[in-house]
Amino acid sequence: MAKIVLDASALLALLNNEPGRQIVEEQLPNSIISTVNLSEVITILTEIGVSAKESEIIIKELVKEIIDFDQPQALTAAALRKITKSCGLSLGDRACLALAKLKNLPVLTADKAWHAINHGVKVYLVR
Repeated sequence: MAKIVLDASALLALLNNEPGRQIVEEQLPNSIISTVNLSEVITILTEIGVSAKESEIIIKELVKEIIDFDQPQALTAAALRKITKSCGLSLGDRACLALAKLKNLPVLTADKAWHAINHGVKVYLVR
């Protein structure tokens, strides 16, 4: 598989040794992540006692490329709000989808709700 965009939920499945972690691990060499999703993962890790700096180091060792959240992604994420609101997708979810949409890449997530939406992005579930 070519590059793939990681959702925070997928990376957390790996870090927390949850079901689907092997799928995420296999895709790490091809992975990219948005800085918005990076922030989500670091937030969760700091809540369980890992320092923000240590969390950043861990993620940078795992994920091939971290993509800054820029204006085109912001506009695309905002436009996705209308079609994703009914499924409760967060800004982080929409940022992930926006990055995938703009790069024409699939997404790897643990969030099953993403399949219920016609957002124009190929979604692979880790579980």
